[in-house]
Amino acid sequence: MGNDEEIMKIVTSANIACGFHAGDPTTMRRAVKLALANDIAIGAHPSLPDLVGFGRRNIAISPEEAYDLVVYQIGALAGFVRAEGGILRHVKPHGALYNMAAADKGLAMSIAKAVYRIDPQLVLFGLSGSELVKAGDQIGLQVAHEVFADRTYQENGMLTSRQEADSLITDDQQAAKQVIRLVKEGKVRSVQGKDVELRADTICIHGDGAQALSLAQTIRQSLEAQGIRIQSIN
Repeated sequence: MGNDEEIMKIVTSANIACGFHAGDPTTMRRAVKLALANDIAIGAHPSLPDLVGFGRRNIAISPEEAYDLVVYQIGALAGFVRAEGGILRHVKPHGALYNMAAADKGLAMSIAKAVYRIDPQLVLFGLSGSELVKAGDQIGLQVAHEVFADRTYQENGMLTSRQEADSLITDDQQAAKQVIRLVKEGKVRSVQGKDVELRADTICIHGDGAQALSLAQTIRQSLEAQGIRIQSIN
């Protein structure tokens, strides 16, 4: 999906789908090879089992089920990374699983445990300030507080639901301005008009967006123009 070959020339980390919301063994191997060719950090992108809904629909699962889903998917991608001579660097849950874990302490801890038990050196990516990054901190993982370039925020720091008309930012310049403010000031303007304080360790750009390539280019250029050095978390 999208223009992965060109986007991977711009970003510093790639979250690779592990088959549950997108991807299959062949596309996983190709994505890993593409990331290694561009010298960018590889992360597993585990999801709820929802190919039809692209992993963006909530499914009621127990913490134990979440643990098993995450272990299974990380293991699958890690196998391809190792086979190609690379190292798995991070884990970022996808879509509904990510958003559910941002608010649910039990779910967040089960995901953090799965990551830690596979490899305590992995970095756990989670929504900035969320229960997921708190769980990662608690269990002893390095965590990355993630902010979004192409999404709007609620005043509680959560992302606006994709079911809402104002959930997505499609204008490159608007997205770049949001990112610059998040990085330099640690703040974002919510849809309610209030500023929200957020820590920004890593910036998410959705590769399946219609303007993903131009968005990535504009954001990188804007950050560099501000004298901000860009590198992977590791």
